[in-house]
Amino acid sequence: MGERTKNVQNGNIGETLEGLAAVIHGRRDASPEQSYTAKLLQGKEDSLLKKLAEEASEVIMACKDDDHEHIRYEAGDLVYHLLVTLERYGVSLDELAGELDARRH
Repeated sequence: MGERTKNVQNGNIGETLEGLAAVIHGRRDASPEQSYTAKLLQGKEDSLLKKLAEEASEVIMACKDDDHEHIRYEAGDLVYHLLVTLERYGVSLDELAGELDARRH
């Protein structure tokens, strides 16, 4: 586990996800030596997929510990790696929103 984030304040999830997705998209052509995101986007497929599974497991373990701050921290890691995965495989946030919206009806 990394160092827990200090002074976290509530935000707007839509704006946050859109902003983060834009940053991730912008890293697609960056140097993998200079950008962790570029390394995930351009590197071996299994490296990204293993990281996604690792982060999901860490959310589960934080939930088992019933540690609110740890859950939030690990969920942040999971969402970041999920967004990188969606970018790598060409699934936009609008497509994801459409999928989720279709399930509500």
